[in-house]
Amino acid sequence: MTLLELATKMRALIEKAAQSLDDADALEGKLLYPLWSGDGVQYTAGEKVRYDDVLYKVLQNHKSQPVWTPVAATGLFAKVLIPDPEVIPDWEQPDSTNPYMKGDKVRYNGQIYESAIDNNIWSPADYPAGWTLISENI
Repeated sequence: MTLLELATKMRALIEKAAQSLDDADALEGKLLYPLWSGDGVQYTAGEKVRYDDVLYKVLQNHKSQPVWTPVAATGLFAKVLIPDPEVIPDWEQPDSTNPYMKGDKVRYNGQIYESAIDNNIWSPADYPAGWTLISENI
């Protein structure tokens, strides 16, 4: 077996093992995940893929098509919203497939908030009880 063949085999095993990581660990090891392909790849719900340097979860089993990118096919993929646990991102509107979880921190209107609940799909303005103000005027 050549070194390239061995590396290819090991990469496939690494990608398979990475699928068992939770979202926080997956984001730290984003490069462990395969790039999305529109070339008829069979994706399974729960798998993670990379597209434009963003990590996505597959929401339902499907065979990929070139026009069903993770950005275009929001019914098939959900962006993992907390891209780096060390960096507090700007709040983005999630949906039921990728909500903020209790403890997730976001920047919203110049302030830092922490989600007080799991499955949080509301902004701090829309549902203040779902968020705890951490820092003002950042």
